[in-house]
Amino acid sequence: MVTLSKDVSRTDGSAGGNGYMSGFGNEHSCEALPNALPVGRFSPQKCAYGLYAEKLSSTAFTVPRAQSRRTWLYRIRPSVVQGEFRQLDHALLQSAPLGGGVAIPNQLRWDPFPIPQSPCDFIDGLVTMAANGDVLTQTGIGIHLYRANRSMEDRYFYNADGEVLIVPQQGGLRMLTECGILLVVPGEICVVPRGMKFRVELCHGGAVGYVCENYGAPLTLPERGPVGSDGFANDRDFLTPVAAFEERTGSFQLLAKFGGNLFACDIGHSPLDVVAWVGNSVPYKYDLRRFNVMGSISYDHPDPSIFTVLTSPSDTAGVANVDFVIFPERWMVAEGTFRPPWYHRNVMSEFMGLICGTYDAKPSGFLPGGASLHNSMSAHGPDTDAFEQATNARLEPVKLPDTLAFMFESRFIIKPSEFALRADQRQRNYLAAWQSLPVGFSTDRA
Repeated sequence: MVTLSKDVSRTDGSAGGNGYMSGFGNEHSCEALPNALPVGRFSPQKCAYGLYAEKLSSTAFTVPRAQSRRTWLYRIRPSVVQGEFRQLDHALLQSAPLGGGVAIPNQLRWDPFPIPQSPCDFIDGLVTMAANGDVLTQTGIGIHLYRANRSMEDRYFYNADGEVLIVPQQGGLRMLTECGILLVVPGEICVVPRGMKFRVELCHGGAVGYVCENYGAPLTLPERGPVGSDGFANDRDFLTPVAAFEERTGSFQLLAKFGGNLFACDIGHSPLDVVAWVGNSVPYKYDLRRFNVMGSISYDHPDPSIFTVLTSPSDTAGVANVDFVIFPERWMVAEGTFRPPWYHRNVMSEFMGLICGTYDAKPSGFLPGGASLHNSMSAHGPDTDAFEQATNARLEPVKLPDTLAFMFESRFIIKPSEFALRADQRQRNYLAAWQSLPVGFSTDRA
């Protein structure tokens, strides 16, 4: 019998040691016991091994086939075998529309947040930094930080409000899901579908990172346009876990985020008891080092949209509910060009985080584990140090090494939470980064 290992040193992400299955959006099929998957149908009169057939639909039944996300799960007990949910208090975990205060046009930036001293697992350590849209109408996103110092031993979680994009910054995560196990370390990301149950174990010590809770359409790969058939994030580099299952009984807790609130119920068994599955609504991971960066080889800095890894489309073509964009290490070769991102005002709103290294437009003050928010039409761009360096640099091929920043970019104004605005980590002098920019204007210069 294949079960989920408790050995957090495993690196293959699977209970059976068979690694991952590759491909984005594929209809995978996998079984932890031979012949556990039905053949030629999804819901036979009797399933093998006395299993129950259960369907998880992350999109509506009637969406076009290319957009449909669903998975059939063959499990020891159906999900309805559980206690009654009761609401829990988690004051720092919020959803859009955020109450209190107003959205502001000010540029905002935060230092890294420390891991709490008291025992704190992945769910306990979630804190909402910002959000937009409306969780009840399934538009927009929630942006959270997680800070954990212990594993979710006997607690499980699912999010009915949206899919969960996790961006580790410090410490590895072992994601135990209904479809199997994903090992995710800084420099990688993982996505868990809306409604899928999971548990998070810490690999070593504490863990810190970012979460984008996507209320809207599921994340997908952006179109490549004139780039052609290859480049950016390639389908084959996305990895899905192989089937594994827990057969545990005891006193456990199932947590659910629903309608913007957190709920819990008692459950007498592990809900990760899926022996086999088939479908395309699955958790997956991606190594951001595999992203094939495209950029200018002549002049001018390209639009940052060319660094988009994943996108959640909205009802307006070309304007995303959220884009996940990265700024990895890369070569800069443009001639006669101010190479950092240009000064700009943008209809989109941008929440940034830094995984490691230095971001080229903010060489000081923007720290790994920190964050910034530049809202719609709020001016931003390189700080004074970056401007001075870029305008005086010798323009020869230069590699930006050991750096990885990212951005959650959304068509909707992003409202910061009261916690984020009042936090000690907020850099209240952030605007000073631009105030010493020199005035070089002269009618004698051309």
